[in-house]
Amino acid sequence: MTYQLTEEQELFRDTVRRLAVERVLPRAGEIDRTGEFPWDIAELFSEYGLIGVGMPEEFGGGGADLLTFCIAVEEVARVCATSSLIIAAQHLGAMPILVGGTREQKARFIPDIASGKKLSAFALTEPEAGSDAGGTRTRAVRDGDTYRITGTKVFITNGGLAKTLVVFASTNPEAGVRGVSAFVVDGESSGLSVGRIEEKMGIRGSQTAMLNFDDVRVPAENLLEQEGNGFKIAMRTLDRTRPGIAAQALGIAQGALDVTLEHLLQRRQFGRPLAEQEAIQFMLADMETQIEASRHLLYKAAEVVETAGFDAVSSPEVTRYSAMAKLMCSDTAMQVTTDAVQLFGGYGYVRDYPVERMMRDAKITQIYEGTNQIQRLVIFRNLLQKGKN
Repeated sequence: MTYQLTEEQELFRDTVRRLAVERVLPRAGEIDRTGEFPWDIAELFSEYGLIGVGMPEEFGGGGADLLTFCIAVEEVARVCATSSLIIAAQHLGAMPILVGGTREQKARFIPDIASGKKLSAFALTEPEAGSDAGGTRTRAVRDGDTYRITGTKVFITNGGLAKTLVVFASTNPEAGVRGVSAFVVDGESSGLSVGRIEEKMGIRGSQTAMLNFDDVRVPAENLLEQEGNGFKIAMRTLDRTRPGIAAQALGIAQGALDVTLEHLLQRRQFGRPLAEQEAIQFMLADMETQIEASRHLLYKAAEVVETAGFDAVSSPEVTRYSAMAKLMCSDTAMQVTTDAVQLFGGYGYVRDYPVERMMRDAKITQIYEGTNQIQRLVIFRNLLQKGKN
């Protein structure tokens, strides 16, 4: 089955592509070199409504479906992965509130996230609890009409910059994952401090930080759903946000192919353009095929997840397609960017050419929001469950 974009989606894609090429591309290399968060790009996306493009209109978002959101991330990632992560990370930070919050909580928190007035963050990972969410050591203890949160989170995108965080903490350590709860936390709360800011291989303009919680008080009304539902909220969140990471990976891969083909058509060896060498043509054909296959899987996944909606409990089909899209697109991004560096030869290994940056950026897409090893486990277990039905 092919996935035909609507006329509105094609217009949106063209608009975002033009914005990315004219306003983001000129900044991409500098963002990577300095490693500084690009506030100017975040403001640009806020101005054009891209920050909250996939959030409901009634709470200040753009009201776009998941496919349209993925198109936005993909088009920006073609020129700058860091900038695309501004959109994807904002979506991730808002999603636990959208899937687990009451109407009052959504009305209270989402408009500032959707407008870009406040950056958001998703604080799940800990030193001993990444893929193993049941190992959460951060504690939340009820104290009257507040909770006191103590612990450490690591590898938090927008850590230290986000003014609204969703923090996962154990309210019942003996219950494992069933004791994890989710809270909306003010990023300027007393007792919340920034630890180490990571120096990363790629997506260098995105701030990734350790967060320390030292008896941080959170109003009880900021608990999402009820105690013990945090793990379910996290999994439902990731089912709905992994397609965004797949879109980021796909955009990186497409951008790498674009600049590689342009380079090979211009650069000459043995008296003719490199693109006329048959071995090189075979590599380019493989890159294009992998990208197009990944795009079709991603667009299918976006359709499946969109049909489920924000309020539905994740179905096996939603989980499977979300994991498969993230797995395939990120593996494609790593393969395509590696081949792009190879095809650039020595030029591909120096920072004057964008494929070096793209290869570094691609790697994280195989790691965050669930490593690809975890995605394979999810897909396999889903497959077994499917076979029993």
